[in-house]
Amino acid sequence: MPKEQRATDVQNFLLAALPDDDLTRIMPLLEVVPLRIKELLHKPGEPIDYVYFPGGGFCSIVTVLEDGSMVEAATVGREGLVGLSATVYENPASTASMAQSDVEICYRMSAVAFREEMERCGPFHHAIHRYSQALMAFVMQSAACNAAHSIEQRLARWLLVAQDRMGADEFFLTQEFIAMMLGASRSTVTTIAGELQDAGFITYRRGKVTILDRAALEAASCECYKTGTQLLKFAAEPSSRN
Repeated sequence: MPKEQRATDVQNFLLAALPDDDLTRIMPLLEVVPLRIKELLHKPGEPIDYVYFPGGGFCSIVTVLEDGSMVEAATVGREGLVGLSATVYENPASTASMAQSDVEICYRMSAVAFREEMERCGPFHHAIHRYSQALMAFVMQSAACNAAHSIEQRLARWLLVAQDRMGADEFFLTQEFIAMMLGASRSTVTTIAGELQDAGFITYRRGKVTILDRAALEAASCECYKTGTQLLKFAAEPSSRN
């Protein structure tokens, strides 16, 4: 990545919030790579070689069960990073991480370089620590949501999160993917998505979702959408830029 590139050019909010001097030093450590939908970034039990800072789209951190099924624990977009457990030496991933959409720009940093930057205990360390606290709160909110709220509310919430991350009203999202992320059957997702479509909130054809009425979708969701969004937005805000 060119050294002259400034924070305004960096598409990941967490990186862009760093003070100029720190960002300039870190830029040579970043490799810009594309991600493709369903691409696995980390596998459970395997060491983390790279940390990823999405510049668009979104990734999911998922828990893998013994039968191979996966349930989403958190969604990560351009406000954060994937691979936080790389802060611990030789610590294998306990969850899987995968791209939920094509991501044209993603900033990849080696786990070694990531740990070295964390050990400086400077603005980068502060930003990552702040994000990790927000992500933990987000995961706890999601756990409460899964236990307390209906599948209809959770699907509405998930669609809103996907729209935010994609920055578009229309995007590809298969029923298989949604079911996996919500821990629900495909038949249940088909039924609920059909109800949202009949209500005029969305259209859903051949894996393509179009948000028609965002306000109605927000009303159909639960408070967890706004709470989670506020948590991660706060984490990516600049706190000490030069």
